[in-house]
Amino acid sequence: MSLWTATEAAEATGGRAQGDWACNGVSIDTRTLQPGDLFVALKAARDGHEFVAQALDNGAAAALVTHIPEGVAQDAPLLIVDDVQTALEALGRAGRARLGPQAKVAAVTGSVGKTSTKEMLLAIFGDQGRAHASVDSYNNHWGVPLTLARMPRDTDYAVIEIGMNHPGEIAPLAKQARPDGAMVTNVAAVHLEAFKDVAAIAVEKASIFDGMEPGGVAVINADHAHSDIVLDKALERGLRETTFGRKGHHYTLTDVKVQGDATVAQAEVEGAPLIFKIATPGRHFAMNALGALAVAEALGADRALAMQSLGRWSPYAGRGVREQILLDPVDNHLTLELIDDSYNANPTSMAAALEVLAASDVTHDIGRVSKGRRIAFVGDMKELGPETVALHASLADLEATRALDVVHCVGPLMKAFYDNLPEHQRGDWTETAEEMLQGLRARLDSGDVVLIKGSLSMKLGSIVDAIRKMGHPVPTA
Repeated sequence: MSLWTATEAAEATGGRAQGDWACNGVSIDTRTLQPGDLFVALKAARDGHEFVAQALDNGAAAALVTHIPEGVAQDAPLLIVDDVQTALEALGRAGRARLGPQAKVAAVTGSVGKTSTKEMLLAIFGDQGRAHASVDSYNNHWGVPLTLARMPRDTDYAVIEIGMNHPGEIAPLAKQARPDGAMVTNVAAVHLEAFKDVAAIAVEKASIFDGMEPGGVAVINADHAHSDIVLDKALERGLRETTFGRKGHHYTLTDVKVQGDATVAQAEVEGAPLIFKIATPGRHFAMNALGALAVAEALGADRALAMQSLGRWSPYAGRGVREQILLDPVDNHLTLELIDDSYNANPTSMAAALEVLAASDVTHDIGRVSKGRRIAFVGDMKELGPETVALHASLADLEATRALDVVHCVGPLMKAFYDNLPEHQRGDWTETAEEMLQGLRARLDSGDVVLIKGSLSMKLGSIVDAIRKMGHPVPTA
C-alpha cells in the first residue's frame, strides 16, 4: 500500500494534483531521496523548486510545489499548492489523523537528551509493534510535519521529537503531533539567548502539553529546579502526570553504576524495585531510560520487554557512540577508544559527557606514552546568552574535568575554559576545528580514550572523521 496517492495528498493539502501518482515516502533533499518519494520543494538556504527537475529525474513519484519550475515538463507529476511549508504541515496533520485507534503517539522534548530518549523509545516500541520515529534530530518546524507525513498508516507507535530555539515554537508542533504521551526530559540553560531565564525555558518546554490528546500522560523529570512549572502546566491541562528521577514520585531512580561498557540502574516503580541495564556507559542515559520506561508503560508497552530493549540499546551517531580505532593494521591491541558526542553541546550535556570520559577505563603500556590518557576535544557551546563566558570557564571546576589528562579546546568561547585549566591539563587551543586537525595524530596514542564534544556549528565532527581515518577495521572474530 502506498504512503499517499495523488488524490489523498490533494485532499490533505487543498492542493491540485497533476497526474495519477502514488508515493512511498516523503523527502526534502535530493541527496537522500529514494525512488518513489514525494519531493517537497521547501525554501531554506536555497529554493527547493531549483531541484524539482533533478528529483524527478532521480525517480521521485511527484513534487510538492507552488508552481511548475523552469525545466520541468508541463504535465509532470506534481502537487501544486499555495505554500509548500503550509502544505507539508497539512499533510503531517492528515498523516496523524488517519492512524488507527490502536496507535499511540509519544512526543519528547527537553533541553538535553531528546534524541537519545527518542531512540530508546523507538527501540522499545519497535520490539513490540510497528514503530515510526523522527529521523536524526528532525524536531523543528519542518522536521515534525515531515515525520508525520512520512508515517505509515498502519503505525502502532510513533515517537516525535520536538525542539525549539525561540519562544512559541513547541505548542504548534505538539498540536500537529497530538501525542498520547509526552515527556520533558529536563530543563537547562540552553538557547538562553532567546529567553529571559531558565524558568522561561521551562514554560516553553511545558507547552508541549498544549497539543496532548484528552486523557494523555505527561511524563516529567522531577529533578531539575523548574519541574514545578512543568508539572503545573500538566495539571492545568487536566493530564495524568507521571514523574521520574531521583525525586520522582512514580519512577524513582535510587542508584546508578557504570560497570565497564554498561550502565546498571536501580529504581522503584510505585514502590516496587526495578533493575535495568543499558549497553553503554553514562549515568545520564539511565535517567533518560527511566523516563522512556514511564512513557512506554503509559502507552501500553510491556515493561519487561521494554527493559530487554534498553539492554540492547546504544547511543545514536554523534551523541555518545563509542568505537575502537585500530591504529596499527598488524598489531590488534594498538587501539584507542573514540567517544563521538560531536552533534551538540550545552553546559548540562557537556558535564555529562566529561563525566563519562572521566569514568572510562584507559589502557596502559601499549602506546608511545606508557600511561593511557583521558583526552577531551571540546568546542564552543552556542546560544547561552550573557553568561556564556562564565559557563565555559566553569567547566574547569567540574570534578569530572579534574580527572582528565589533557583537554584540547576549539573556538573563542572555549578559550575561557582553556585559560581556567591547570597548566598540566592544557592541551592546545585553536580558533577552529580545521586548525585542530593539524598535528592531530601526534596528540593521540594507543590506550587513550578520546571524547569529541561541541555545538554542531563548531564542526568537531571533522575531528571525529579524522580520527576514524587514522584507523583500520577492528577484527570482529
